[in-house]
Amino acid sequence: MSLIRRNNTDRGLSQNRGVDPFEVMRDFLQWDPFRELSRGVPGGGAVTGFLPAFEVKETKDAYVFKADLPGVKQEDLNISLTGNRLTLSGQRHEEKKDEGETHFVYERGFGSFSRSFSLPEGIDAEHVQADLKDGVLNVVVPKKPEVQPKRILVKGAHEGDTKANA
Repeated sequence: MSLIRRNNTDRGLSQNRGVDPFEVMRDFLQWDPFRELSRGVPGGGAVTGFLPAFEVKETKDAYVFKADLPGVKQEDLNISLTGNRLTLSGQRHEEKKDEGETHFVYERGFGSFSRSFSLPEGIDAEHVQADLKDGVLNVVVPKKPEVQPKRILVKGAHEGDTKANA
């Protein structure tokens, strides 16, 4: 929604000058084709879903899951590990809107979310750690020591041969 009111002379539509192609392009690039679809939705087309962004990586010792959860409180999070399925779920509550306030843009999402990840065999379910700091959830699922890669030394042809050294 534009906060600037314009009349025809502001848009370059006067009889003498014609149409300003740059202004037409700017208006076109700001057009939202889905705005009309959301007018019949309760809440006036406000974004009602909350889908946090996740980062998942594997290190030598563990699987690390990070999620951006701004505004989510620790008590609104649920983390569970069933077999090899890690499930992270929670909720971000809608902020109170006061009567008489006019919102020109309301794009911040709220609501419940749930994400599940299948983990490979060999995780250490007893030592999973999770912390929420500065709006970032960090979950570390360690690997069992027996499934971590081990370096194998390769002996040379003459190592251990006492006659070769004599």
